[in-house]
Amino acid sequence: MSHLKIVFFLPAFATPWCGDAKAAELADVVVLATRVPQASLDVPASVSRVDGAALRQGLGVNLSESLAGIAGLSVQNRQNYAQDLQLSIRGFGARSSFGARGIRLYADGIPATMPDGQGQYSHFDLSGADRVEILRGPFSALYGNSAGGVIAIYTADSPLGGVSEATLEGGSLGTQRYLLRDGGTNGSLNYTFDAAHFTTDGYRDHSRAERNTANAKLHVDLSPGTRLTLVANAIGTPPVEDPLGLTTAQVATDPRQAGANALLYNTRKSLAQEQVGVSLESRLSETDALTLTAYAGHRHTTQFQAILKAIESASATHPGGIIDLGRDYRGGELRFTDQRAPLGTPLTFTVGVSYDALDEARRGYLNFAGSELGVVGVLRRDDGNQVHAFDQYVQVQWDPGARWRSIVGLRHSEVLVESHDHLLASAPLTSVRYSGSSPVAGVTFRIREGLTSYASYGRGFETPTLNDIAYRSTNGSLPGLNTALQAARSDNYELGVKARGERVRGTVAAFYIRTENELAVRANSGGRSVLENIGPTERRGAELSLEANLTTRTTATLAYTYLHAVTLAPYSACAVTPCVPVTVAAGSRLPAVPLNALYAGLSWHSMGDAVSATAETIGRSQIYADDRNLAVAAGYWTTNLRVGLTQRLGRWTLGETARLDNVLDRRYVGTVIVNETNSRYYEPSPGRTAYLLVHARFH
Repeated sequence: MSHLKIVFFLPAFATPWCGDAKAAELADVVVLATRVPQASLDVPASVSRVDGAALRQGLGVNLSESLAGIAGLSVQNRQNYAQDLQLSIRGFGARSSFGARGIRLYADGIPATMPDGQGQYSHFDLSGADRVEILRGPFSALYGNSAGGVIAIYTADSPLGGVSEATLEGGSLGTQRYLLRDGGTNGSLNYTFDAAHFTTDGYRDHSRAERNTANAKLHVDLSPGTRLTLVANAIGTPPVEDPLGLTTAQVATDPRQAGANALLYNTRKSLAQEQVGVSLESRLSETDALTLTAYAGHRHTTQFQAILKAIESASATHPGGIIDLGRDYRGGELRFTDQRAPLGTPLTFTVGVSYDALDEARRGYLNFAGSELGVVGVLRRDDGNQVHAFDQYVQVQWDPGARWRSIVGLRHSEVLVESHDHLLASAPLTSVRYSGSSPVAGVTFRIREGLTSYASYGRGFETPTLNDIAYRSTNGSLPGLNTALQAARSDNYELGVKARGERVRGTVAAFYIRTENELAVRANSGGRSVLENIGPTERRGAELSLEANLTTRTTATLAYTYLHAVTLAPYSACAVTPCVPVTVAAGSRLPAVPLNALYAGLSWHSMGDAVSATAETIGRSQIYADDRNLAVAAGYWTTNLRVGLTQRLGRWTLGETARLDNVLDRRYVGTVIVNETNSRYYEPSPGRTAYLLVHARFH
């Protein structure tokens, strides 16, 4: 494995493979990846499911805590709560510096990806989740714009009889978290609600954070076959400190320090989001079903950057070092499913339409007033932006024989973006429209019971986001949206084999993706990023996922990803400010995408689950931080341990979990800021950290 040293850490309780006939049987995995519940073994796609119990083994704050064992998925914690996780699927989304791009996100069926393709997941409720499903590869295109992959989280229903829970967490870096949950049932009504408060001092200087969240789900069976579900959630963060990235020299000197000017300008971000959604599912007949979903929400973000006063003052058109972003969003989807068996062969037909809209108020202020830095100054930017997306899709699943399953689908997307500069009354309305059709097709062949092979193809469609088209020039000489940017199109091929036995479940997949008009940074300066469409890129790789019950009490998990992602043609970009064109050579690796990634875990539990323990090793090869592959973060491996205790006292269940992360106290850079203007690419990860979780549940 290139640039990657792998060490398997097996604790004393590890049990070697011994062919134990009494090993526990692995349950089948049922997923909704193709909109119809079915066993993952029968789906011609790479799809994974992480159940709620596994999600709650982490702190319940970040997806990176519990999804490290998913092949093809990279979720890295930046150790900076003013920025989002570095999230990508098969390299899609790796370049994003704000939220998730190139990946579709859903929470209880409500889109967390806006119609421009920009997604947010900070409101995902990991502690109350029933499961998270991850779809990779060609069939992601069925979910529309920017679907290089799909991550969907589902809130658990309240168990029969209700439940009340309290969780206390504390540990290294001043970390504290408190959670209260309540749920119940009353006839046809089922409800669950939770609220959590999280604080941390952070690993690095100037990285303190606080987060408050609430999530509610209620469903009622209106009649046999008809269910109404209401979901609502909110998240709020007071100003969260932003330590910024570090240069190579700063990492070597002190990886815990804040980046240049972070303290001087008090870099920080605050966030508030509230949203609500409703879904009506109705079984119209034995063969027909209808689903109607509607949602609306508001998100407001204010971010103070470290752009120097001298730079902002030098140009009257500079948008300022403070971003004030308000977003009102809404939408809905109507889906009809018909399931029949003409001539004795099952046929499922799904058709649907969706509409999503976004109204964005984007303001920019100077980050100084007089001689005082890091405060709100003069208004420099006031844009009103709207995005409207209208999609139509059809999907047909046919089982022509006992050993065959075929799925074909087509989705058409229309995305309209409009912008108006409110500071210049004479400024014309700027608009651009994107459209594209995404066909998908896949076939599964059952080789024998518990063993299937599959092949699939999909054509993806990814529009530039509002952030991508925000600027046409780095000096402001060209106002308006960068409407010259085109949508990226990708051809995605996949072959795979899936196996499931009493004690072993595994998938091997190989894929090839060629993308035209992929977006890359042409120039960066003073807080402005100007993007361009570049020549074709190529992603080819392989994934291995394996889960085995070695004995009745010991489970092993292995996930490996090989991903070779490169540009196929040279292109020009700016190396410094003012712009000095340089060439990015053909064959350059895509930034933030490791060639190799591996996860190995071993879990054991005692009789009755009174004691449990898990050891895991995570390894990643080196990643590049810039398009020219001149800045690099070395590969690493790290080991984590977890031990849990459970006591049952009547209707009470008490639990204590101790976590020790980075057991060997490795020093490494976990994430990079791609193409950072001042070469402050690196975001170091903490050394050895310890946490204690205490949980009480009454049911």
